[in-house]
Amino acid sequence: MKRLLFATALVAAGAASPAVASQYDNSRMPFPALMNALFGEQTASASTDRRLDPSRPTYQQPQSAQPKRSYRQPGVPAQGSRTASQPSGFVQPGQRLPSYSGMTTTSRGSRNVSAIQPPPRTRADARRQLPQFNPAFAPKVVSYNGPEKPGTIVINTNERFLYLVQNDGKAMRYGVGVGRPGFEWAGTHKITRKAEWPGWTPPAAMKKRQPGLPDHMPGGPNNPLGARAMYLGSTLYRIHGSNEPWTIGRAVSSGCIRMRNEDVIDLYERVGVGTAVKVI
Repeated sequence: MKRLLFATALVAAGAASPAVASQYDNSRMPFPALMNALFGEQTASASTDRRLDPSRPTYQQPQSAQPKRSYRQPGVPAQGSRTASQPSGFVQPGQRLPSYSGMTTTSRGSRNVSAIQPPPRTRADARRQLPQFNPAFAPKVVSYNGPEKPGTIVINTNERFLYLVQNDGKAMRYGVGVGRPGFEWAGTHKITRKAEWPGWTPPAAMKKRQPGLPDHMPGGPNNPLGARAMYLGSTLYRIHGSNEPWTIGRAVSSGCIRMRNEDVIDLYERVGVGTAVKVI
């Protein structure tokens, strides 16, 4: 049976390709190898003939649905790919960051993430965070029907207002800070002295209560007496400005009548030495 198939293969090979059949004989070539050589070459030849025949349609093998992998060196963009533009300030791996105030850099995965911290607080920020002046105590012209004659200063410690009596039943009203509990007082005095940006010498009793007070503080913006001071008779009390405007309308002083700096300057220009002051 094997010899019959072998003979058939030789006949077929001779008919298809006499040159190939003449190169092989059954004494040197195994039968499977011979069949593969003969019919494989014939198949390849036939397929070549079909590709070269323009009258026959050609069929292309469908491409795989999976994209081909491309391997490139690190840092070299692939051909045909878009190069993403880096945002301003992007830091390449390994590059040293510049030093900026208020900025810390952390690593999240493979990206550099800059966390902007709040800037350090300034003196202006601290002032904005302090209690603000209550606008209800801003200067205002109001009606006044008291018995005092024009030019008299009347201080109502319960209302926390100072009135400068004017003509025609009017008064200029200012907000004030008054003595805290235990330091209230009432009475009638006259302005005996006026001073601009006065210095401050704390009395002995006050220094005993507050040992940290200085012996004397020169006038200026940080002085507790503020921009102006009007001294009342022979007492230690004064109508003066304040570098703490948020205390206006409160009972916080040691008996003095305090005003906002801009308000005490306005009052200072309106009255003179000898003006009567009534505290109720």
